[in-house]
Amino acid sequence: MRKIISFMHISLDGFVAGPNGEMNWIKVDEEIFDHVGKRISEGDTALYGRVTHQMMENYWPTAGDEPDASKHDIEHSKWYNKVHKVVLSRTMQDADLTNTTIISDNLSERINKMKQQEGKEILLFGSPTATHSLMQQNLIDGYWLFVNPIILGQGIPLFVDIKDKIKLKLLTTKPFTSGVTELNYTVDRQ
Repeated sequence: MRKIISFMHISLDGFVAGPNGEMNWIKVDEEIFDHVGKRISEGDTALYGRVTHQMMENYWPTAGDEPDASKHDIEHSKWYNKVHKVVLSRTMQDADLTNTTIISDNLSERINKMKQQEGKEILLFGSPTATHSLMQQNLIDGYWLFVNPIILGQGIPLFVDIKDKIKLKLLTTKPFTSGVTELNYTVDRQ
């Protein structure tokens, strides 16, 4: 069975964005890009909420074609263009979207069906609202968190409206020279 892994940058106090969605506090550099690039290159499906997907769609399809494109821009653009994208949205239509599936209803049923299909892990990128929806239905199988060395004090929290405890098992940790620490957890369903 395929697993859904939530990939998030998070502040030390548990926020994934500032009060107005700000993400300018997130630390990224070549070391983190290279590390993340290795893992996501093995994936074949990216899961997004509508807002994150629109942000990605506005940048990544052509980012690698720009004359001043970085190594990361080129590699991630190639990956983005080939990976199957799934978008959770009640308002989007998929008329012009290549290699994209929109899920607008029957979330639990559709996600569980997708998890049964052949393929590799499904990476859920950013998308706090989508993550909250999947979390509430116990559909996330792991958390791949990049803890940034900052306390925001307020913002959009990663964990909200959790009804039951979610036990996690730590798989790996990795500190980066920027001060960011990767925490890779699987959900312990026993």
